[in-house]
Amino acid sequence: MRLLTNIFLILFVLTSFVLLIGCSSNPSKSDKTPAEILFKDAEQYVEKERYLLATEKLNTLRSQYPYSYYATHAELMLADILFLQKSYVEAAASYMAFKELHPKHEKFVYVIWKIAESYFNQLPDTYDRDLSASTEAIKYYNEVINKYPTSSYSEESKRKIASIEEMLMKRDVYIADFYYKTDVYDSARYRYLDIVDKYKDKKIQDYGMLRIVKSSFYMNSFDDCIKYADEYYSKISKDILSEIENYKNRCTNMKTREQAKK
Repeated sequence: MRLLTNIFLILFVLTSFVLLIGCSSNPSKSDKTPAEILFKDAEQYVEKERYLLATEKLNTLRSQYPYSYYATHAELMLADILFLQKSYVEAAASYMAFKELHPKHEKFVYVIWKIAESYFNQLPDTYDRDLSASTEAIKYYNEVINKYPTSSYSEESKRKIASIEEMLMKRDVYIADFYYKTDVYDSARYRYLDIVDKYKDKKIQDYGMLRIVKSSFYMNSFDDCIKYADEYYSKISKDILSEIENYKNRCTNMKTREQAKK
């Protein structure tokens, strides 16, 4: 009888020891801090695209545990949630606030990139609409390129800037063409001059230079017509050089006639 009792006692001790080892090697949720639990719960909700619940968890974390290690991470995740919800104006503001408050954060380049992306995603699909967000997008893409040239975001930033600049160029040409087609040649010429100065694309340069000469002609600004024709003579492509010469000759003839009348 005593032997049987001892056997049960030994089995009980062994079972308790195994359970103890198992519990220590597999920490339960209760072993985590309340702040960590809230943050991990929020992460899971984000993965499931349940953004409202995630936001509630993160706001609770920030209000109840403002000095926790996870409080800063919660700020960034809240900005990410706004971006994922396509609330790009609010996302940009949230990322910018984070940038100001945490200038040494390990994900600082990511934050700058997301600011640029937030502005980029505010741009319309067509160039004939509001492009005001382009200035800020280019500004922050350039910050990524200049401060973090080896980062994984640098090359993509260059591509995004190129696409924005192409859209801006098309917008500027669209406006200049509008004035030209409606016979407002002084406004058209002003914008073509800006286009030639601003953009280095050869086709656009040729197009703008020819339109500057033609606008001057239609404005009866013959001196300017001749001046611009001479200036662009060595710069413009050969296939449209004859057009420049034609308008220069016409301006010269018209000027001569005007002088003869005096």
